[in-house]
Amino acid sequence: MAAEPISPRFNADPSPHVFDGKVYVYATNDQDNSGKYWDSTDWRLFSSNDLKTWADEGSFLSVTVFKWAKPDAKAWAPEAAYRNGKYYFYAPVGGDKIGVAVSDHPKGPFIDARSDALVDKARDANAGAEPIDPAVLIDDDGQAYLLFGTRVPKIVRLKANMIETEGPILDIAIEGFPADDAKKKYGEAPYLHKRDGIYYFTFSTGWPGQIVYATAATPLGPFTYRGVVLDYLEINTNHQAIIDFQGQPWLFYHDKLLEGGGSYKRSITFAPLSYSEGGAMVEVRK
Repeated sequence: MAAEPISPRFNADPSPHVFDGKVYVYATNDQDNSGKYWDSTDWRLFSSNDLKTWADEGSFLSVTVFKWAKPDAKAWAPEAAYRNGKYYFYAPVGGDKIGVAVSDHPKGPFIDARSDALVDKARDANAGAEPIDPAVLIDDDGQAYLLFGTRVPKIVRLKANMIETEGPILDIAIEGFPADDAKKKYGEAPYLHKRDGIYYFTFSTGWPGQIVYATAATPLGPFTYRGVVLDYLEINTNHQAIIDFQGQPWLFYHDKLLEGGGSYKRSITFAPLSYSEGGAMVEVRK
C-alpha cells in the first residue's frame, strides 16, 4: 500500500497519541520553514477518529510561549503525554533546550509549565551536544522517563508531576550492532515503547538513516540491537513513533510525499506494524 500523507501541508517528526479514543499527531511545521533548513518556530496538530480522515487543528503553539526562549528559536521534533488529568507538551527549542508546556485539553491552549527549560545544555550535566527529539514513556509502575538526544541517546526519570527531572541524565547503551556495517549507529529520534514486558527502543541511525530497534528487559537498558524497522528514505532524516489504535499497532514516520517535497519539506504518514511470534518487529515495507 502506497504511503499517503495525513495532510496537504508539509509536516514532520510525528508524535502520535490516542487520547479519549481519538488520534492526535503533534508535528514540526515544515510548511512554514524556509525550505533551506528546519527553521519553523511553531508546532502543528492534526487529529483523526479513524486514521482515514484528518483534521488540521492549526499551529497550536509557538516557541514564544516560553519567555526564556529566543522568539526566533527553531521548533523541532515534539512529544506529548497525558497524566494527572493534564496534557504535557515537550518542546525542543533552539537545539539546546527542551521546554514543557501544559494544558487541560489535547488541543490546548498550552502554557509554560515552568519558568525555565526542563533540559538545558548549558545547565544540566550530560545533556549532550543537542538535547532534542524528546520522547516520553510512562511505565506500568507509574515511573515516567524522558528520552532525547542526537549521536548519544539520553534518558532521565521524570517526577510524577511530569515537569521536573529526577536523578541524573544517563546514556543509553546499545550493544550488538553488526560489526561489518559502519552505518549502524545511533543518530537521533529515540523512542521507547513496551510490549509484552519487553522494552523496544527504536531510533534513526543518522543522516540519512534507517529506523532500527533494540530491546531490553528494563527501560534503562542496556539494549541489544535487533534489526531494521524502516529502511532508508529519499530524504536526510527519518523520525518515527508507534501507537496502538483499535487493536492494531501503527508506525508513524515522515517521508517525501507531496509535490515540491524534500528533506526540509516533509510529510507525515503511517503504516501498520507487526511482530513475529517471538516478539521481533517485522520490517515495514514501503
